[in-house]
Amino acid sequence: MLKWLLTLILALAVLTLCAPWLRKYGFGRLPGDVVLRHRGRVYYLPFTTTIVLSLALTLLARLI
Repeated sequence: MLKWLLTLILALAVLTLCAPWLRKYGFGRLPGDVVLRHRGRVYYLPFTTTIVLSLALTLLARLI
C-alpha cells in the first residue's frame, strides 16, 4: 500500500512539473484535473491525466 501511495505522489509531482508542456497536447484540461490559484501562483493537480497516462503506459508495457 505504501509503495502505491509513494508512486502516486511521485507521478503527481512529475506531471505537475510537466504541466506546461502537456497542456500543448490537451492534457491538464481533462475533467478531474484541479488548478489552484493562490497568491499569484498556479498549482496543477492532474489527477485524471495521471490515470489516463498510467493506463496508456500499462497497455504499452503489456503489448511489449
